[in-house]
Amino acid sequence: MQDHPTPAEILAAVAAFLRADVVADITPHAVFQAKVSANALDIARRDLELSPAADAEELARLHRLLGRNGDLLDLTRELAQRIADGAMTLETPGLAEHLWATTLAKLAVDQPAYSGYRAALAERTNHNPEGDT
Repeated sequence: MQDHPTPAEILAAVAAFLRADVVADITPHAVFQAKVSANALDIARRDLELSPAADAEELARLHRLLGRNGDLLDLTRELAQRIADGAMTLETPGLAEHLWATTLAKLAVDQPAYSGYRAALAERTNHNPEGDT
């Protein structure tokens, strides 16, 4: 086990430094680049924090949907092929829920402030207060 700071804490500190200190003393173009860099670090931090659990949940859903074991990439490709072939549709039990849960997990990493993500998350929480997927 590593001592502190954790990778997530390092990424957060660098992003904060870029936003607060670096942008005060540079050209407008460099300010833009610093903000893009800070946002990229925030995405990397959220990915470190959220993706392990989200990937495990996605893999479990894929096991149930496809009825077999495998790794996440292999099963995702199989699911995409079954959808493309018409073998699975939104009427397939569990498919729509899987697609929603996977999309929301990706948005939690990439765009957690996106209003559409927030609305979908609130709607899901209101319809399912226990948080079951």
